[in-house]
Amino acid sequence: MSQKNGKASDSGQESLFKSKIDYDELRKLISLLEEKNLAEFELEVEGFKIKLCRQLPGKAQASTMIFPNVTSATPPEASSSGENLTGPPASAPFEDKSIHYIASPMVGTFYRAPSPTSAPFVEIGDAIKKGQTLCIIEAMKLMNEIESDVSGIVTDILVENSKPVEYGQRLFAIKVGV
Repeated sequence: MSQKNGKASDSGQESLFKSKIDYDELRKLISLLEEKNLAEFELEVEGFKIKLCRQLPGKAQASTMIFPNVTSATPPEASSSGENLTGPPASAPFEDKSIHYIASPMVGTFYRAPSPTSAPFVEIGDAIKKGQTLCIIEAMKLMNEIESDVSGIVTDILVENSKPVEYGQRLFAIKVGV
């Protein structure tokens, strides 16, 4: 779909665009992006795909924007300069190799427990096994269980309960090999 100045091009795309999403729906998506303070949102419905991106306030504008590809071998938290983009700032010049980070596979809302009245799946200091459920991420009214891909000890929970998370954002720090 090509657009110029908010209008669909004359190559027959206009009727296709109107049949899939109207401007009111687009405004609602943009409003959701701002309300949830998201930098990026992607939606695919019946073969129609839309991706919205914005610069978050208070973040420096980069001269080149690089968006991670799902199939990329490089984790989205690290840029080519070694600068940490999504996690907490590095306090030491080296990174502990025994710490493994569990990152969010999607944009959504982070929940530590299966329900508001239930105990959290894990706490700091808990021993976990590979495949164990750590949290739930709600995306488009679907509850997605996030499982650990390693065994170890939970050393840090990097997101507050019921807060929005981005794709690739670090959720848990796991000390492996203990």
